[in-house]
Amino acid sequence: MQTTGYEPVVDTIRDLVRAAAGGLVLVGVGGPVCVGKTTVSDRLRELLAPMAVEVVTTDGFLLSSAELDARGLTMRKGFPESYDESAIRTFLAAVHTGSHGVLVPRYSHELYDVVPGDPFELADAAVVIVEGVNVLRFHDVLDVSVYVDAAEPVIEAWYTERFLGLCAVATPGTFYANFAAVDDVGRREIARHVWNTVNRVNLESFIEPTRVNASIVIEKAADHSVARVLFGDAFP
Repeated sequence: MQTTGYEPVVDTIRDLVRAAAGGLVLVGVGGPVCVGKTTVSDRLRELLAPMAVEVVTTDGFLLSSAELDARGLTMRKGFPESYDESAIRTFLAAVHTGSHGVLVPRYSHELYDVVPGDPFELADAAVVIVEGVNVLRFHDVLDVSVYVDAAEPVIEAWYTERFLGLCAVATPGTFYANFAAVDDVGRREIARHVWNTVNRVNLESFIEPTRVNASIVIEKAADHSVARVLFGDAFP
């Protein structure tokens, strides 16, 4: 487990837990698609052990694929209007008073959809980390707001790698199996098109503007390592 660079973030969260004196600390981890928000959240959870930490993704609060299609938002998936933002705020308000028993909708990357009727239940935790491209839109109710960043060409390369990887292991009937008959060159072209027409637009219009809401920025290098951690007024 690569831990270099995460220590100051962990120290900040530990200090808040101590100050909360038994209360729950709510951490948001935002940033672009494929920048490594899930990895950062998992690292923080591991480094905060043995403290009880739950990790939640806002993907579970996406509108279903059927609903997105009905609203003409299929190609806007991941944009603010594709989420039930009222449900996210309700969830954040609930979990701030204690995580035990709070239900969270489940999202399947394999199915590329919310899994209906299959929420998971949170345990009692000292820290709840909520990660997602949109989470820093709710910075006003977060105790710590972390933005994960990297150079855009690097993020695009990571996105392409993930897309190719998911296509390679897709099982029949799942979303990425739709690309089974497409060769590597074609898949790369699809990834490039989606990045340019969807992900870049979302990044520039809605995700990157939330960087100013962060209390901590983690900048990552091309090898996924932490290049530097910035706090507050140190942001460029």
